[in-house]
Amino acid sequence: MKKTMVMTKEDFNTTKSNSQLQNALILFFLVLFTSAVSAQKSKILDTFFKYGIDSSILNPEKIKKPDNFAFDFKQTIITSAKETETIAKFDPSNSGTEPWNVVSIDGKSPSKSEVNSFRKNQRKASAPTSTDDATYKIEKETPDQLVISYKVDPSSLTKENAFVKDCRFYMTINLKTKKLEQVQTLNEKPVKVNILTADKFDIVLKYKWNDQAKQFVPVNENLTMEAKFIGQATNIQTITEYSNYTKK
Repeated sequence: MKKTMVMTKEDFNTTKSNSQLQNALILFFLVLFTSAVSAQKSKILDTFFKYGIDSSILNPEKIKKPDNFAFDFKQTIITSAKETETIAKFDPSNSGTEPWNVVSIDGKSPSKSEVNSFRKNQRKASAPTSTDDATYKIEKETPDQLVISYKVDPSSLTKENAFVKDCRFYMTINLKTKKLEQVQTLNEKPVKVNILTADKFDIVLKYKWNDQAKQFVPVNENLTMEAKFIGQATNIQTITEYSNYTKK
């Protein structure tokens, strides 16, 4: 004979109370986490206010290459096997066409496949990311320099740059000029970059204030990567220069 389970008023009230308690605990920890996140960023904002630093530099959109500016591009990739130099120009006013024009590769006119590969890589490199506010830290504070660090929000990453979740970013600000000098990206553990496993992944991106754009723009990017492919050591250095920013 089957037993019929009948919920009494007392059982219903107990279940309701337990549910309310669980919801209250979830809300409590959510508020606690949100407060901790806010506190991390607030420390940075308070420090910026103390030194008169424009807090907009914390917005990744404010320190990327401006979309409405043309610029010249020169990139040198150095490996143990060879050295490759690419000269290109970016012009967003090329309405309806590709904004990247590859001028030369190693002093020669590029092939169609080389141009397509370059453009594809540039589109991947420009994919937007957002900062994880809970990871902000003050790393260094001297009379001349302020260094803060942070990580990106993993949910803003793509399959191609997913490895960045294991990197920390270090932003250096000159306290004499109140200007952003550079942002360095360092891996915290070995990362998988395409087909390579990198023990060291280090990018130093230097910035300069552009009066016309009213923002900081990148002028030099230096990537150093010590990696392995099928157990074979592969060291790569990539030096990229951006110049002649012109509003379009």
